[in-house]
Amino acid sequence: MLLILLGVLVLHLIVFILLLVSTASSQWTVDSEGHSDLWYNCHSDSRGYHCSQANNDDWIQAVQALMILAVVFCFVSLIAFAYQLFRLVKGGRFYFTSIFQILTSVFVMCAAIIYTVMRPYSDKDYGYSYVLAWVAFPLSLISALIYLILRKKE
Repeated sequence: MLLILLGVLVLHLIVFILLLVSTASSQWTVDSEGHSDLWYNCHSDSRGYHCSQANNDDWIQAVQALMILAVVFCFVSLIAFAYQLFRLVKGGRFYFTSIFQILTSVFVMCAAIIYTVMRPYSDKDYGYSYVLAWVAFPLSLISALIYLILRKKE
């Protein structure tokens, strides 16, 4: 049982780190002249390296909000897991933690879908931050399902 709890905790921490890096890093789209993310658009030219704020379109603000919500809900579910680990009665399930992890996966999935659909067409490729967001989605869903099935034992 201890190994299962440790494995779930490690999976949860991996999801949290992936979400944090994906939200904060600047590589959602890349090309040879620069990169852009949820917060800034950066490019280099003969005068140097320049960054400007991302546009204020509704879709990018929705992606920003959903990714921040995913990080917050993942953190809250981590705290809820620690609390339930010590306070839950024997045989109880980690429903509260599971609900927050399911919401985390829904938020990150919606953010990645909105970014995919609404991103202006260009020759830029998707960067590692975008890929990390998509990797965090199934991992958080798997984590949520494990929490849903998991029972506390003495």
